[in-house]
Amino acid sequence: MRWGDMDAYGHVNNVEILRILEEARIHAFGPPGGTGGPGREPVVALFNNVPEGTQALVAEHRVKYLSPLTYRNIPAEIDVWISALKGASLTIAYVISDPVTAETCAKAETTLAFVDAASGRLLRIAPDQKALMLPYLGASVF
Repeated sequence: MRWGDMDAYGHVNNVEILRILEEARIHAFGPPGGTGGPGREPVVALFNNVPEGTQALVAEHRVKYLSPLTYRNIPAEIDVWISALKGASLTIAYVISDPVTAETCAKAETTLAFVDAASGRLLRIAPDQKALMLPYLGASVF
């Protein structure tokens, strides 16, 4: 959590929750290919291991705020997994918990689609990409 993520009540602002979800997604599955410098490899090299010209775009976010996430000078706890795997999209599920109380603060899902950058057409998820994701497939949070 960052100091600037806090609202006037000392809670992490609801808009910043989406940024936290993005960070969790990138830490778990890797940055889009061609971005950033070298660093730690993600748990599943999903987004940085796609063909040239492929983009992973957000199609939908769904967030259920359950309790305020109070600003603390330590990271929030975030569980991340894949809750749906379809032909041309996948859904990533998250549970954000307070790092001190372990109380669940938010549940969320993000649906992503792979798109050809040049044509804008949806791309089917390749069998090798599906194989990478299958061990991380779990239930929806909704």
